[in-house]
Amino acid sequence: MSVTRIASVMSVYKDQYEEYKRRHDELWPEMKAELKAHGVHNYSIFLDEASGRLFAYLEIESEEKWSKMSETAICRKWWDYMEPLMETNPDNSPVSTELKNVFYLA
Repeated sequence: MSVTRIASVMSVYKDQYEEYKRRHDELWPEMKAELKAHGVHNYSIFLDEASGRLFAYLEIESEEKWSKMSETAICRKWWDYMEPLMETNPDNSPVSTELKNVFYLA
């Protein structure tokens, strides 16, 4: 099975680093299940503490499958839960910039 690698950057408020990490350490089982159901095999988020920038890296089965994740009730609930901690759009989704892949070493 081939995977597609995607990455993006987001921002977390500097006074919310610990809470952001805690909430991800305690990721809801139903959110984890939905991510897996939408083709996520690996998902990492890294924090630049100096700036509050988050770097997210995912390996997914297909972009089509992944694109439907944002339509799920659990994803919307997660966005509402995370909204106080980070920069968000009017629908509470994280403000996110997709990154272009320019190098990969297998």
